[in-house]
Amino acid sequence: MNILITGGCGFLGTRLARTLLQHDKLTVGGQPQKSIRQIILTDLVSPSADLLSDDRIQFVGGNLRALLAEGRLFTKKIDLVFHLAAAVSAECEEDFDLGMSSNLDTTLALLQACRRSECQPTVVFASSVAVFGSRPGESWRDTVIEDDTLPTPQSSYGIQKFIGEQLMADFGRKGFIRARSVRLMTVSVRPGKPNGAASGFLSGMIREPLSGLPARVPVDPETPVALASPARTIDGLIRASQTSDDHWGALTAMNLPSLRVTVGEMAQTLQRLGGAEAFHRLDWVIDPTIARVVKSWPGQIACARAARLGLAPDSSFDAIVQQFIDEGCGTLPAR
Repeated sequence: MNILITGGCGFLGTRLARTLLQHDKLTVGGQPQKSIRQIILTDLVSPSADLLSDDRIQFVGGNLRALLAEGRLFTKKIDLVFHLAAAVSAECEEDFDLGMSSNLDTTLALLQACRRSECQPTVVFASSVAVFGSRPGESWRDTVIEDDTLPTPQSSYGIQKFIGEQLMADFGRKGFIRARSVRLMTVSVRPGKPNGAASGFLSGMIREPLSGLPARVPVDPETPVALASPARTIDGLIRASQTSDDHWGALTAMNLPSLRVTVGEMAQTLQRLGGAEAFHRLDWVIDPTIARVVKSWPGQIACARAARLGLAPDSSFDAIVQQFIDEGCGTLPAR
């Protein structure tokens, strides 16, 4: 089989590609296992050297919308698409046109390319918990969000992702694709450099102090957030691709599992695992813009559909940070 990963050279795309290569064979849409012949990565940046060295990896660089317009991505039968490419939340608030082009126009162009291919590929769309947002004057601090809770996004990014979910459902209903939309939680802890997401500090407040650097925390400690480790996020994406139509159920989006934790509890984990020195590298300075966006997101997410597929949340934030350290992304103080 051939697999296309958009945004394939970013953090999640790279991790997904490496995981798929380890699988070698994959069940897609409940069908019999097939060998992975090729994984096509498309992005604005090149893949890491280890991926390029694998004969099953093909890299097609450039702007995704332009590549689709030029017909450079569906030159062969594509069995499975993971659509990860997107402009992130803070970018979309600062640049409306960028968000509309990257998250709406490009998603539609990708789905139209799938339709024209006439192969009915399985498409896994990375939506976001940002489709849920508390409206002005309301608080979702103690509200449990179910799979079928009506999304009320309060950001351009959330609105664009919700529209993407609806496009996926309609293209799936018409039989152009096998639609699998999954709502990703905030992924923490991400290694590497900070990105432009409003939620980026939820990785930075752990990653930077463990590397000896200061980190700014722009919300108050009581702010609840819904998190998932990189490993659980990749598990959710792959499981969505494997699931049969009967087991998947409705074409609407599915919440991936999340761990509910407050930002203050995350700081306590940093102190337990990183020590007092790392903890004191946190600089708590409220940023009203980021705080408004993050506080509009729910902290308690139910995942009944994901649970029926065998997916579960991380056991604790301590376990997430320990995983980050064990993978060589952070350092513990000398004992």
